[in-house]
Amino acid sequence: MRSGALGEPVRRALEHQIRVGEFWGAERMVPVTNVHMMGDIEVMGEAGLGFLRETLGLQARARCPTTTNARCMDFAWAERFRHTPGAVAKERELIVLLQRMDVTTVDTCINYQTVYQPHFGEHVAWGDTGTVIYANSVFGARSNFEAGPSAFAASLTGRTPAYGFHLDEHRRGTILVELRVQPGDLADWGAIGKLVGEANQDYFAVPVFTGVKRTPTSDELKHLGASLASYGSMAMFHMEGVTPEAATLGKPKKARIRITSKDLNRLYAGYQYGEGATIVVFSGPQLSLWELKHLAALFGGRKVHSSMRCFASTSRQVLEQARALGVVKTLEAAGVGLLEGMCFYILERLTGIREENRWVNLVSNSAKIVNTITAHRFRTVLRPTAACVDIACSGKYV
Repeated sequence: MRSGALGEPVRRALEHQIRVGEFWGAERMVPVTNVHMMGDIEVMGEAGLGFLRETLGLQARARCPTTTNARCMDFAWAERFRHTPGAVAKERELIVLLQRMDVTTVDTCINYQTVYQPHFGEHVAWGDTGTVIYANSVFGARSNFEAGPSAFAASLTGRTPAYGFHLDEHRRGTILVELRVQPGDLADWGAIGKLVGEANQDYFAVPVFTGVKRTPTSDELKHLGASLASYGSMAMFHMEGVTPEAATLGKPKKARIRITSKDLNRLYAGYQYGEGATIVVFSGPQLSLWELKHLAALFGGRKVHSSMRCFASTSRQVLEQARALGVVKTLEAAGVGLLEGMCFYILERLTGIREENRWVNLVSNSAKIVNTITAHRFRTVLRPTAACVDIACSGKYV
């Protein structure tokens, strides 16, 4: 590869990986079987698009199965969100470029629920933080947070530097978290992630959760992991009796955190609404089929209040299944805008969209989006799922 015998794109990719590996003190490479990469114009920009054009011109091809993360737009909503025409054209071109390099453009941040589930001990190179923490923790697979160029390089070489969470020593628990409360909603799991992550912002911190009385669902673990990654930059957690490595790599002897119902109530009470219009968003991560079905049950027979706007984002695969089951019809009848293949917080021109609609507050059951979207100057509020629906339909804050 380094000699150029397998082509210039592979040589360049390997040189990039060597530099990354040297920075982290990696002693070797490990083969990877799956890659998940960012691939949207909002993140990559003109420079990234030019890089892909050049790389395709050099006959680059993915060496192992490679998928794309959520886009920054739903083309069906391009006019209503007034996306920049040039950005829409570039997003479409970007998709074509990736497909010609044999990248599978699934456009989802829940690939681990809908596309590919790595097995225990499998080395992958994934780029979205929520996907990485889920792979490491729930599946016992191995990945670091791969930046866009690094994930793409792994796609071309089929390898990644062996550092961080590819190694046993970084997968051991460092923080003991005693749950003295039983989370009842997805927002509760996200709130727990915020309480743990915000106080321990460390990529190599690995919380070990104890006191869980039942097996959490995939969506509950999804929201916990996404929140830990968002607030704490964490890439792994253990949960006694649930995650596969908890018994062998858990039992931290350092920090200890205890979380009670009072802690959750205090966290919810700490959010404040501002004066102005409000939107309710179910996104970040994209919703599973079960989440959409639950929303349809809560919205059934109701309408989003005229003073409110409400959006939910999901993957193309889930949306098609939800449409076949009548879930989409129920949600659209209630006035919920369904966004496909994208995530709301990376929406192209989001700050401008917020200003044009005079949106001030953003209410969500996702602790991740409540954190990340503040970059666009929303006043964010975390609320349980049913409360979010009540706010959307009544126009009244709770």
